[in-house]
Amino acid sequence: MIKYILLLNFFATFCGTLTFADDNKLTDTEEKEGWRLLFNGSDFSGWKIDKWNPKSFSIEDGALKCQGKPSMIYYVGEGNMMTDFHLVADVMTKPSANGGIFFHTKYQDKGWPIGHEAQINMTQHDPVKTGSVYIVKKHLEAPAKDNVWFRYEIIVRGKTIETKVNGKTIVTYTEPDDTKGPRKLSSGTIGIQAHDPGSVVLLKNIKVKSLK
Repeated sequence: MIKYILLLNFFATFCGTLTFADDNKLTDTEEKEGWRLLFNGSDFSGWKIDKWNPKSFSIEDGALKCQGKPSMIYYVGEGNMMTDFHLVADVMTKPSANGGIFFHTKYQDKGWPIGHEAQINMTQHDPVKTGSVYIVKKHLEAPAKDNVWFRYEIIVRGKTIETKVNGKTIVTYTEPDDTKGPRKLSSGTIGIQAHDPGSVVLLKNIKVKSLK
């Protein structure tokens, strides 16, 4: 019993020394490590919504809400041209939601953009689920649940893309040297997709770290 009490006291003391950032803020450690916050949770500073269906994006309780007719929002703030990077976002899907995070992309007024897409989909009818690099590397089993926040990571190093959900690697894709077409690694910014009116996807704590 004494050992058990001592162990509880140790964990209480240890946890008390840990520092966690509030939503849409960085910890001191993250700032020192070179992380950059992309979304402030209050407005669209640093972002540009396309002219396709701009009303498909809003901010709700500190989260970017994607719901409505097809549209895209692009990060246009400081350091938006990324090559090798580590992106982290907290994501929640509502039932039957579909969405995506595009990377190595660029702003356009209308239409799905160039670049790769990290799929967001737990229960929508599309069999390609969260963690997939859309078209090029499929994952067919939902790695998390609707209505629950999960941590989504996209890591690009050279020709390799890795996605993670809650710390677990979902897919790893290495692009062939002879790859052609719009889904090709190069450099560019981040874009977030509003897929359709029946899809509700929420994102917060969106941050990125350059790996170059």
